[in-house]
Amino acid sequence: MLDHLIRGATVVDGTGAPARIADVGIRGGRITVVTEAGNVTEAARTTEDASGLVLTPGFVDPHTHYDAQLFWDPYATPSMNHGVTTVAGGNCGFTLAPLNPDRPEDADYTRRMMCKVEGMSLVALEEGAPWNWHSFGDYLDALEGRIAVNAGFMVGHCALRRHVMGPDAIGGQPMPDQMDRMLRLLHSSMEQGAWGLSTTQSSTHSDGDGRPVASRHARPEELLALSRAVGEHEGTQIEAIVAGCLDQFADEEIDLFVEMSAAAGRPLNWNVLTIDAAVPERVPRQLLASERARKAGGRIVALTMPILTPMNMSLGTFCALNLIPGWGDILGLPVPERIAELRKPAVRAEMLRRAGSKEAGVFRRLTNFGRYVIGDTYSAANEGLSGRVVADIAAQRGQDPFACLVEICVADDLRTVLWPMPTDNDPASWELRRQTWEHEDVMLGGSDAGAHLDRMCGAPYTTRFLGDCLRGRRLVGLERAVKMLTDDPAQLFGLRERGRIAEGWHADLVLFDPERIDAGPARLVHDLPGGSPRLDSQALGVVSVRVNGVETVRDDAVTGKVPGTVLRSGRDTCTVVTAH
Repeated sequence: MLDHLIRGATVVDGTGAPARIADVGIRGGRITVVTEAGNVTEAARTTEDASGLVLTPGFVDPHTHYDAQLFWDPYATPSMNHGVTTVAGGNCGFTLAPLNPDRPEDADYTRRMMCKVEGMSLVALEEGAPWNWHSFGDYLDALEGRIAVNAGFMVGHCALRRHVMGPDAIGGQPMPDQMDRMLRLLHSSMEQGAWGLSTTQSSTHSDGDGRPVASRHARPEELLALSRAVGEHEGTQIEAIVAGCLDQFADEEIDLFVEMSAAAGRPLNWNVLTIDAAVPERVPRQLLASERARKAGGRIVALTMPILTPMNMSLGTFCALNLIPGWGDILGLPVPERIAELRKPAVRAEMLRRAGSKEAGVFRRLTNFGRYVIGDTYSAANEGLSGRVVADIAAQRGQDPFACLVEICVADDLRTVLWPMPTDNDPASWELRRQTWEHEDVMLGGSDAGAHLDRMCGAPYTTRFLGDCLRGRRLVGLERAVKMLTDDPAQLFGLRERGRIAEGWHADLVLFDPERIDAGPARLVHDLPGGSPRLDSQALGVVSVRVNGVETVRDDAVTGKVPGTVLRSGRDTCTVVTAH
């Protein structure tokens, strides 16, 4: 007897094949039958009529930071509501494990680092996770059996360095015996199920004390030794970030990526490829790394988002504005001193000069302050400004836009929420995206779900993209769009029997209404441990989500079931060969 039968769905199976009307039967967490509608004779415990609805494989999000959130939110909201059934975590060199049992203070260091670098709530990190692990396997075991999504994790370079070198991981170089211990720790982490290595060399990544994170101090020989270790384990990967990921790679960054992937014989993915017709040279430059890697026997995959993800800003709390060269010095001051500096015309003029410089890279996109929309305000002086564009307010007041923005924020003691309007929402940029998606080493992803919770909400990219494909710009057809969200990332990670609707494969499924599929606007909710805020987004048109055959979402409501699997390398992933 079948556990569940879905009748008459429009099945888009993830391979790119044409959609077809079919019945899909599930038993024991697997898809046991996919056949022409009306041909299933076996009885089923439960049945549903899916006429007019689209059935697809569960979506795979290749870049998340759900490492901590899964402890207090096993449903990985809002990703699961938007059809994501498998998440890849442990990215950018940052993981919660391993922790050295001889240094209990490392847990606090890790929490403060995650708070700073990934915008996670410190209270939520302290109160929401048990912190009862030491090895990477301990961490995976702590999640096993209590999550609703499937989740796999890279092991972070920062955690490896900290475990072996302690405080010397910041600024120091490993002695030969320390390098040996780091390699052994990486090997054991992968034996316990880590998907491979993640690392960062990005100049934007600093710890809770404001110092460059541990992996930024690693020299190429260290990174290559770790990469070779990755290649000794089945079903492993590399994920890496360098400063050039935000704008354009330097020659030495391309060299490093190519050498790391070739040394491991494993794919390396990076985040995030920003596509903007105003900077036409960026995409060819960034994809040069992929072309060179293929010639060297490696593979480098660029993640890119298929939607525009708004990210809010603030002069009061750490955000992307702090990363503009020279701005961190001002925005890092105590609030009274910060306000005093921001009120000085000469200081503002220098900030704008630095913001417009070549060294600001991709952050130059944030500096057209007239195109900011005022979000939440907190003072009587700013009453009625929420939702208005700064340029209009500045013109009304006879002010320069940046001076006007500062004046508004100062009235709120810098608590004002600011939303920059995207600069790359033009037809030429969307056409460039469509062309770029056709490249064999470009993949959709980069949501950062689980991080920067009060600043951005990238998790709904799946439903918003499908809505755009069905009823909006229609840059790609439905079958190809589904493949880009399912089979493509599943194939990159070597996921065993996931990412397609096929007999014998895991029953990770999404059932949705093609007339309504979309994502609602981001809204601030206060549901983290300790009441901390985060941005959430309603899933529209998602009728049902199943993970390993068990329904986890019905009509955007979580069912409370936790059928997810901790996906471990080798057991749940197979090796993806890079050499052709």
